[in-house]
Amino acid sequence: MPPYTIVYFPARGRCEAIRMLLADQGQSWQEEVVTKEAWRQGPLKATCLYGQLPKFQDGDLTLYQSNAILRHLGRTLGLYGRDPREAARVDMANDGVEDLRRHCSHLIHHNYEQGKARYLQELPGHLKPFETLLAQNQGGQAFLVGDQISFADYNLLDLLLAHQALAPGCLGAFPLLSAYVERLSAQPNIKAFLASPEHLNRPIFGGHKIGTQESGSTIGNSQ
Repeated sequence: MPPYTIVYFPARGRCEAIRMLLADQGQSWQEEVVTKEAWRQGPLKATCLYGQLPKFQDGDLTLYQSNAILRHLGRTLGLYGRDPREAARVDMANDGVEDLRRHCSHLIHHNYEQGKARYLQELPGHLKPFETLLAQNQGGQAFLVGDQISFADYNLLDLLLAHQALAPGCLGAFPLLSAYVERLSAQPNIKAFLASPEHLNRPIFGGHKIGTQESGSTIGNSQ
């Protein structure tokens, strides 16, 4: 039996970066898919620490909160920088990803039709810090921090790919970010993951048709 179990809705959402990390690191996991009907019935939600998914199991360790799961895997699999200084910068970068993810989630789930134009107008300001981080690290030819991939890179890559579906061309003014997405997406394990039926068949967002993909309805809380 795989050592890891992901309990989540049938969507990419806050779990796709976790899945991408595991796939790239050659780890196996099993999925327990929670339908909107099962979630609304209540018993599972009542057992979740914060009343939210994802739920992640690593043997007898149960975790909630997607960023806590990413940090745990970062520590376990050596994806948290080479020293405490790099680890601090990885945390900083990942917190920036979380800020952008929250902005995006609010748009998709609460204010899509009225808010999309303003969101896209403000998006370059949210993307610029990541372009700066890349520029400060080996001229943008490596990762967010140091010379090895971190959990923050998987989180950012997943979110940038989602934004490319939301707003094709949104990285046009950011050559380092554009090259970063192409470079990481071409790594063999990530490329295979992104081309897998499991990934392609999971909706990116809930409640709206984004790009060429029809997303399912919003089915519950996630964090």
